Amino acid sequence: MQGRTLLILCGLCLLSLVSILFALSIGSMEIGLQQVLGALFSEQQLLESKVVLELRLPRVIAGFMVGGMLALAGCLMQVLLRNPLAEPYVLGVSGGASVFALLVMMAGLTGFWINIGAFTGALISILLVFGLTRIGQSWNPMRVLLTGVVVAAGWSALISFLLAVSPATQIYSMLFWLMGDLGYARFSGFSLVVLLIGLGASLFMARSLNLLTYGDQQAAALGVPVNQLRYGIYFLASLLTATAVMQAGSIGFIGLIIPHLIRIVLGSDHRLLIPASVLTGGCLLVIADSLARTIIAPQQLPVGVLTAIIGVPVFLALFQMIAIKQKP
Repeated sequence: MQGRTLLILCGLCLLSLVSILFALSIGSMEIGLQQVLGALFSEQQLLESKVVLELRLPRVIAGFMVGGMLALAGCLMQVLLRNPLAEPYVLGVSGGASVFALLVMMAGLTGFWINIGAFTGALISILLVFGLTRIGQSWNPMRVLLTGVVVAAGWSALISFLLAVSPATQIYSMLFWLMGDLGYARFSGFSLVVLLIGLGASLFMARSLNLLTYGDQQAAALGVPVNQLRYGIYFLASLLTATAVMQAGSIGFIGLIIPHLIRIVLGSDHRLLIPASVLTGGCLLVIADSLARTIIAPQQLPVGVLTAIIGVPVFLALFQMIAIKQKP
C-alpha cells in the first residue's frame, strides 16, 4: 500500500509540474518549453523571461495554491458535515467575502484593499455561523449546514443590492471578481503558509478523520476527541476558504468535485486523499486559468466560468459512476 501511495503521489507531483510548465508557455505570446526553462533557471533579461517571471509565474503559483486550498477545504467540509454536496462555500464564507470586497470596490479602492476586505468579510461570516450554531445547543452537523445556507442567502441578497446601487462603471469589475478571477492574483507568503499549515494539520488528523467517517460513537470509542476535532476541522476549512477567496474571488466546483473524484479513483483513506486532493485541485485550477487566458485572447474569461463548465459534466459523470457501483 505504501509503495502504491508513493507512486500515486509522485505521479500527481509530475502532473503538477507539467501543468505549471504548460501554463507558463501559453498565452498571448507563445513561449516554448526551452525558453520557459531558460527564464526560470538563467538570469537572461529577455522579453520572454520578463513575461514568464513577472506576469505568468506569480499568477500560476497563486492559482495552484488557491486550487489546493479549495480542494482541501472541500475534503474537510464533506467529513465535517457528512454531506456529499458540502463544499468550501456552503457556510457562507464566499458571500461574506464578496459583500465586503464589493464595498471596498464601491469606495474606489483596489488591489491589496480588496483582499483585506474579502478576508475580513469571510472571517465575519465564519464567526457568525459558528456563533449562531453554538447558541443553546451542542454541535449538530445539520444545524451548522442549515445555518450556513441561510447566512449565505442573506449575503446573496446583500450582493444583489450592492450590484443594483453600484455605478455602471464598476459593475464589470465587480461581476468579474464575483465569478472568480486570477487576473490580479499574485504569489502570497500568507497564502503559502496557510496552505502548508492546512495540509500539515489535515495529515496529522488523517487517522481521526478516517474514524470520524464511521460516526461519532465509533470514533469516540476508539479515542478520538470528537468535539475538539470538529472545531478544528471547521476553523481550518474556513481559514483555507477565506484565504482562497481573498486571492481569487469565488471559484466554484473545485472543492466539490475534486474530493469525490479522488475518492472514486484512490479510495477514502485521508492519508492519501488529502495530499492527492491538494495536488489535483491545484492542477485543475492552473489548467482552467490557462484556458481562460487563451480561449478568446486577447480577452480573458473569469476562471470560475471555466471551472463551472468543466465541473458540471464531471460531477454528473461522478454521480453516474457512484450509482453504477451501488446498483445491486
